Amino acid sequence: MSRRNAFSSPLAALAAIILCVLSAPAQTASNALERIKLPPGFNIELYARVPGARSMVVMDDWGVVLVGSRGPRIHAVIDDDRDGRADRVIKLFSGLNVANGIAWKDDWFYVAEQHRLVRYRAPDLATLAKAEPEVLFDQLPDDSWHGWRYADFGPDGALYVSVGAPCNICTVNGLEGTIVRLKAPDWKPEIFASGVRNSVGFAFHPKTGHLFFTDNGADGMGDDSPPDELNHASASGLWFGYPWFGGGKDRTPDFAGRPLPRDATSPAISFGAHVAALGVSFITGRHFPSAYQGDAIVAQHGSWNRSVPDGYRLARIRFDKQTHMALSWEPFAEGWLGADGTAWGRPVDVKMTAAGNLLVSDDKAGAIYRISHE
Repeated sequence: MSRRNAFSSPLAALAAIILCVLSAPAQTASNALERIKLPPGFNIELYARVPGARSMVVMDDWGVVLVGSRGPRIHAVIDDDRDGRADRVIKLFSGLNVANGIAWKDDWFYVAEQHRLVRYRAPDLATLAKAEPEVLFDQLPDDSWHGWRYADFGPDGALYVSVGAPCNICTVNGLEGTIVRLKAPDWKPEIFASGVRNSVGFAFHPKTGHLFFTDNGADGMGDDSPPDELNHASASGLWFGYPWFGGGKDRTPDFAGRPLPRDATSPAISFGAHVAALGVSFITGRHFPSAYQGDAIVAQHGSWNRSVPDGYRLARIRFDKQTHMALSWEPFAEGWLGADGTAWGRPVDVKMTAAGNLLVSDDKAGAIYRISHE
């Protein structure tokens, strides 16, 4: 069976778990999206309704987007007729332990749960829906504080998984506060980057292959401290400062009097405090203007305890076209936060499609949006 036809007839058997048919977006969503401000020439529309939508894997060959959550479920968004619009959403898996970290490679679907890494055989969607998990590693720190993983494969073929610190500010042990790298056949994690408080988004630069990851700063240090970060891990073994630093150059009160254990790698980009920078995607789609190529988009989920809310936007990261270094950031899409400080949506993850559009997940609105350029 070809991938193109993998879910035409076999998925008829999955009709009992279809959640919704997306023939017409809800009027309320259409009205809300009218508030989103984008640069001239860009357009945003509702792609799918997905409860708690967070991390995404775009399966262009299948016409499918796999969607993780901070809960027990993973959904599949299906574009049956390949017209770039979702036709239906099915619940693919349930009963998982925080199904946020998802990745795909060579006909295998990987899920980094809070406590373990598993994979499912996935030559096509019908097979994946019935697959049993193969446990690759089951000793991730099983703590609900910052226990939602992020996962993606690097250009070296290894799977990278983020492991947050189990606290606001504290001493970390073992794999805590790191990004780990796992390789076949033993899938034993090695620490790639340390001193990372809580990364829930990263991507590999399309030219250099270097890892760029977001990190959320500590709470309780004031409205404007510490900054959230976009970090550049050009090699393995770098230390990014936590818990001596809460974010950027801001020292935490708990560790202010202690000498640094080693030199810390400073952020490539510092965002505002508490904006909750999450998903990252480099712009490679041909539909985006040439000036955007090689830049990145970061989802700022939005603050939860800042006296004046901040974030709730997509940020454009400008990169130098010759050195491929991050230069600055600016708002790209805004409007999920109302003038009264009330948010109706919170962007989480961003992914480019083969057609050159940008998909954006929103766990508050339970939606995926598509941003395109004229």
